[in-house]
Amino acid sequence: MQTVSLGRRLGALFIDWIIAALSAAAITGSAYSGSGASNSFIPLAAFFVEVSLLTGLLGFSIGKRILGLKVENPEGRPIGLLRALVRTALLCLVIPALVMTDDKRGIHDLAAGSRVAPI
Repeated sequence: MQTVSLGRRLGALFIDWIIAALSAAAITGSAYSGSGASNSFIPLAAFFVEVSLLTGLLGFSIGKRILGLKVENPEGRPIGLLRALVRTALLCLVIPALVMTDDKRGIHDLAAGSRVAPI
């Protein structure tokens, strides 16, 4: 199995975060930047919902799709909604994603039984 570079993973995460933050700002009218944004969990909630649903149902988030990545189970299929919820919840905590194995699987991937692969 080919591993995906950390740069592509971070790029996909950055794209997903920007999309979620802008979506949250557009839908709720909350601040995207400034002091109001730092006190709000609305962008984080939007990120959680968007990434969980897309990853669980399609196998990739918008950022992952743009950068040619997918999240799959050991059989190569999408991980499903429940595992995507677990994976994204741990990703939102940040630390589980930073602790990686030799094959670049973070704790969030180990807990969800998933891996990131090229499309």
